[in-house]
Amino acid sequence: MYSIAFTNPAKKDLKKIDKAQLTFIKKSLIEFTTNFNDTYEQALMQKGKIKKLQEQKEILYRLKLRSYRVVYKKQNEELIILVVHVSTREGAYK
Repeated sequence: MYSIAFTNPAKKDLKKIDKAQLTFIKKSLIEFTTNFNDTYEQALMQKGKIKKLQEQKEILYRLKLRSYRVVYKKQNEELIILVVHVSTREGAYK
């Protein structure tokens, strides 16, 4: 099973989000990590909920949660989903 870790910038991003949206994001991330495996990830990719980000120094993925985007990377050795950035669609890719 995967666990969630947040970078310091991601923690700061979460502090800027209103409580109702933050609750939704947290519940969604818990569900995401609980169900996470290669098959689940592929199914979400086919639905367009997950996308591999292009032209990055490291392999990053974008998870769509309503109007928010969670940028994450997988660290298989430690079984951690590291949340790098949480933002609205407008600010996610800057």
